Amino acid sequence: MPTDRMTRIEDFVAERNRAKILFTAGPASLLPENLQGLRPCFGRGDEDYAAVEERVLTALGGMTGHRRVARLQGSASLALEIMALNFLYGKVLVVDTGYYSDRLKWLAESAQRRQGAITEVRSTGWEDLEHVSGPFDWVVACSVETSRGLRLPIALLADTAKRSGARLMLDATASIGLESGHEQADVIGYSSCKGLFGLTGGAFVAFNEVPDQEVDSFYLSLETHLERKMTGPYHAIASLVEVLPHHDDFRAAVEINKARCTEEMAGWLIYPEAQQPLLCTYVDRQVSATDPRAILYTPRSKLDGSVICHLGEVHLGREAKGEILDYLEVSAHG
Repeated sequence: MPTDRMTRIEDFVAERNRAKILFTAGPASLLPENLQGLRPCFGRGDEDYAAVEERVLTALGGMTGHRRVARLQGSASLALEIMALNFLYGKVLVVDTGYYSDRLKWLAESAQRRQGAITEVRSTGWEDLEHVSGPFDWVVACSVETSRGLRLPIALLADTAKRSGARLMLDATASIGLESGHEQADVIGYSSCKGLFGLTGGAFVAFNEVPDQEVDSFYLSLETHLERKMTGPYHAIASLVEVLPHHDDFRAAVEINKARCTEEMAGWLIYPEAQQPLLCTYVDRQVSATDPRAILYTPRSKLDGSVICHLGEVHLGREAKGEILDYLEVSAHG
């Protein structure tokens, strides 16, 4: 792409990012690379797009250590419903962390009613994982619960599944690209935005072994998406092709923002370091914005404090300094 055109794209992106100050959970701030990857696309006979999709899916598989990645046009919620219907069977244990784990439980119970392969759905609080012994066939969890700013190390969830004789299914929407250990899960679902830093509209199911359950739905069958029988998330994938080779640089901006936030708000943190996700921080204070351009995160769970998300400076990469946090004002009481 010519240099003058690149400059125009970068200027456009900079202007858009100046117009909004994001403290939300994703998508992240806009990247020039998001736009540089866009192109006319078609799913059949388009060798250029086929190469783009192959690059992106190979990178995603390498990021999480899974052999297969199915791509879907839709949100992470679609990926999670497809996972529940296609993979879950027998006795299922859902780890209760908040709003998003409640959604997982609902999806498991829905799959139980519709498929009949699931015999039981139970839940346990995340604080009680050391007491779980099973036996279960599947442990289902949300490794980063944005509604409460909570991180459960994937290694802890994997140990729980192993101790129970179970496989592990993860909602990785808020952990993909940011947290380690996804390879320890048998199947994960996530979206093209948040910690991948792509545009919205794409979702992914990563796994090692193809499930053998037959799903009585064209749209909700994993096989349909693996065989590309419908329009895919072409432009969401294209928005990632120039981002993923530089993902570490963009991730550094999240790390810088998180580090400054936890340092400045050390006395108000809800959770210890081991339970702190990179994506966001839960504090026991009410946070407000000093600039009308700011968009604060409103969790789907009712909280006494606030959840601050750290994706608003991704476009700055390693040059980020966490200065976006200067637009926040913290109240004296929760």
